[in-house]
Amino acid sequence: MTLRRGQMGDVSALTRIHRAAFEHPWSESDFAAYLASDLVWVSGEQIAGFLLIRAVGDEAEILTLAVDSAHRRAGHAAALLDAAKQDLAKTDVSRLFLEVAADNFPALALYERQGFLPIGVRKGYYRRDVGPNMDAQLLSYALRAEH
Repeated sequence: MTLRRGQMGDVSALTRIHRAAFEHPWSESDFAAYLASDLVWVSGEQIAGFLLIRAVGDEAEILTLAVDSAHRRAGHAAALLDAAKQDLAKTDVSRLFLEVAADNFPALALYERQGFLPIGVRKGYYRRDVGPNMDAQLLSYALRAEH
């Protein structure tokens, strides 16, 4: 799997996949705005899944990661993360961050297997339509040893 720049033609597919994966999905205009930015990459394999990353200076943040429901549990998310880490390691980025809902156990397990470490919690960060808001677990991955 290789990283590639997202294209405006990807907006509908990204929106569809995101809508199926998240309670509060992003709109087509959200994806269009991210795709227009020079700081964001979208990666995917025939849009079976995608990973959106923003890099600024020596840090990068995973904004969202989603895999089409027909392609889940097939290693796409891990492959996307591996490709992103390899691509970012060729840049000045030294650390990759993300946040994930504290009750998203499959995602937490994936990130743990990928070498991400917990660095903090944002209380009540994720708004829920039913029940209390959910904490966000903050995770970090070192792309190279820090001095």
